[in-house]
Amino acid sequence: MSTTAESYAAYTESVISAIGKNASPRVKAAFPVLIRHLHAAIIETDLTIEEWLAACDLLIEAGKVSSDKRNEMVLVTDVLGVESLVDMLEHERYAKAGVSTTDSAILGPFYRTGVSPQPNGTSIVREKEPGAPFTHLYGVVTGSDGKVLKDAIVDIWHDAPDGLYDAQSPEKPDFHCRGRFITDGEGRYSAVVLKPTAYPIPFDYSAGKLLTMMDRHPYRPAHIHFYVSSPGYKTLITQIFDRDSKYIEDDAVFAVKDSLIVDFVPVKAPLPNGGEHDETPKWELEYNITLAKTDFANGHK
Repeated sequence: MSTTAESYAAYTESVISAIGKNASPRVKAAFPVLIRHLHAAIIETDLTIEEWLAACDLLIEAGKVSSDKRNEMVLVTDVLGVESLVDMLEHERYAKAGVSTTDSAILGPFYRTGVSPQPNGTSIVREKEPGAPFTHLYGVVTGSDGKVLKDAIVDIWHDAPDGLYDAQSPEKPDFHCRGRFITDGEGRYSAVVLKPTAYPIPFDYSAGKLLTMMDRHPYRPAHIHFYVSSPGYKTLITQIFDRDSKYIEDDAVFAVKDSLIVDFVPVKAPLPNGGEHDETPKWELEYNITLAKTDFANGHK
């Protein structure tokens, strides 16, 4: 006997009605929507047992691969456009509230904790990179209220010239092309970095399998990550993209925004080397950052 649409609908509602009375208001609002759409997708695609098990195996693999150096689950959501969609919703909340802030972007799979602060003007390049495009990156961090933010924490990371992050290269020094800086009394940060390189995201596990299924490339345009925080202000996670990079209009994880595309320019004056492995910077980029006050509420509890 075939199951009717009414029977499927009744079954879905029975799953939703099982949500307990002590669930949080946010769970009570969000989970019924999630369950209805998930069930509807399963029915519409006529999902088989074998396909369901394969999906479970893919997620299990992503969990096993993930560590404090690589988050494969985040990468899976990235290639499906989920993280960028969540980021778009966050951006829309700010826009509707009239809050002026630097646009956000996805975190990505290679954010790492445990990076010690280093003096402004020093280098995040921790081994020789002959002929690499050394760059002076600097700017000022302010609040959406116009206040200059002293002692803001600015985490910066990007890939090396070979297109790999430190977490992908155990033979390289720890935290290569990754650093943490504290803004000075005038809200300024300054670092010696490398002009980033376009690269393929890791293709060896779950995210790569998804891209192969969908006949898609794994490449990202050249970019630098920021994670910026200050007490009383909402933490900003963002990326900036080199305008001249390949894939700027075809990012594998859909993260590029026009407002985050930047122009690296030749340095205006010779600069001292920021570290023992540095060559004289040939490029510079001024990138100022604005954080929103934490009293901006998005209504999700």
